[in-house]
Amino acid sequence: MTSSFFDPVDSPLPGAAPPALSRRRELNTTSARSLLLTVLGEFVLPLREPVWTQVLLDVLGELGVEQKSGRQALARTAAEGLLSTDRAGRRVRWSLTETGQRLLSTGARRIYSFGASPAEWDGRWLVLLVSVPESRRQLRHRLRTRLAWAGMGTPAPGVWLSPDPGKQPEVSEVIAELALEEVSSSFVGPFGQIGEERELVAQAWNLAGVEAAYQDFIASFSAVEPITPGEILRDQINLVHSWRRFPFLDPQLPAELLPGGWAGAKAAELFHERHERWDGTARRHWRHLLDSAL
Repeated sequence: MTSSFFDPVDSPLPGAAPPALSRRRELNTTSARSLLLTVLGEFVLPLREPVWTQVLLDVLGELGVEQKSGRQALARTAAEGLLSTDRAGRRVRWSLTETGQRLLSTGARRIYSFGASPAEWDGRWLVLLVSVPESRRQLRHRLRTRLAWAGMGTPAPGVWLSPDPGKQPEVSEVIAELALEEVSSSFVGPFGQIGEERELVAQAWNLAGVEAAYQDFIASFSAVEPITPGEILRDQINLVHSWRRFPFLDPQLPAELLPGGWAGAKAAELFHERHERWDGTARRHWRHLLDSAL
């Protein structure tokens, strides 16, 4: 199943090992597809209108994607069932399928609501135990990706946890979709007398890496001041594309469990301020591109 509006491979934590050179072409294609998903979610989804190939390729080109990689990204996204095509002579238009609309809508809700102040914590934890053999690597990867997207952390193999018991329905859905009910169990309750909660948090999540990612985001977009409509459209796409990895990276822990001076709040404020400032101009320019292609 495609992660909604997100590709984990494009968002490694700072300090992560670089991919092998033999995977460079694969990662370039993935990056193009990931940027395409951002464009689709940000501009195609709200209008629900078909888009000519050249419009998408031109916009991706402004983001540094070569036409060949852009075409490969379109083909791959269509093969996954997220896009459909229709022709007018030699020209091709692309439309979101129902599956594509559903996935991008889910991701968009998560992205634009992310960073809001969490509710007051009642001190309870959700603990999930799930056993997947090492031999089933693809299933283990899917489980890890889905649970991390849900904000779960893993302090030890087969153990997942969250300070938000309200995630149980989402986690249960993941376990059911992966057919892991028979090897899973869960518990909800307060932390016991043994050990320290902050030490558990340090084992379960790489908060230093998340903090560094937030600082990079702040440094990258604090000084960005696009002038022309084309520049504003480009920078809004880059803004959303950079921000949309944080629901995967940041578990949004209660303030009691975070280090002092946490950069997440400042980054969220910057994202929403820039997006609100640029959005009207970016959408008018997108409309202009669509009309010019007719």
